Amino acid sequence: MKTGPAPATRGDTPTGRKLYVAFDLPVRSPLGETFTMATLRKHPITTLTTAGLLIVGLTASYFSSPTPAEAAENNAEVSSVSDSDSKTDAVATLAGGCFWCTEAVFERMEGVGDVVSGYIGGQMPNPDYKSVTTGMTGHAEAVEIHYDSDKVSFEELLEVFFKTHDPTTLNRQGADIGTQYRSSIFFQDEEQKQAAAEIIRKLNEGNYFRDPVVTKLEPATQFYPAEEYHQDYFRKNPRAGYCRAVVAKKVRKFNQLFGDKAKKSNDD
Repeated sequence: MKTGPAPATRGDTPTGRKLYVAFDLPVRSPLGETFTMATLRKHPITTLTTAGLLIVGLTASYFSSPTPAEAAENNAEVSSVSDSDSKTDAVATLAGGCFWCTEAVFERMEGVGDVVSGYIGGQMPNPDYKSVTTGMTGHAEAVEIHYDSDKVSFEELLEVFFKTHDPTTLNRQGADIGTQYRSSIFFQDEEQKQAAAEIIRKLNEGNYFRDPVVTKLEPATQFYPAEEYHQDYFRKNPRAGYCRAVVAKKVRKFNQLFGDKAKKSNDD
């Protein structure tokens, strides 16, 4: 589970769990162990318990107010998203780790209408966030992108996708580990499948990345929208710790690499 405005636990994996600890608020592990920042003074970044839990210590500064420069940059990034009234006639479903990140990136792209965070690719019907974070339902955190094919192509969406997450780590994006964070393209039809396969082939043959692209190609099954508080998360919580440390970096990368594909600011 991602840490938002308040500290919380984060993501389960089949081999262990990560817990985030902030300030002196206690976090209890599944085995009943309690951790606070005081517990981690000798290990301010991470420590591994005998239960195999990765405990991540987040200092108070992680959640503190940003500097004036940071605040201005964050506000610019958030306000750069304008709700699109343009028609959308196509759908792409992509999984590239935390859906807060993926959603925030594609919301900025010209030709993209609604971007919905949700779950796909699992066995359990009607999954919720708590069940998906166990890594046992088979679902991936993903986004369903509704776009205008006259303004942006599926291939252009994939170009952004591959350049704003790490496609060489199948079930991991940074500190987020587990099959729910897998890199995957859920194709809607054979045309999307072939287009994705061709792009992956070119990336690997051209050695674009140091390691091979391991992004999966999976047929799109039923997509379950995530809980309402996950939708537009970065826009609603730009100062949350995870947003400042992780999501904002993805957004900046999009702005730097794809400024010509970005929507105009609401202020324009």
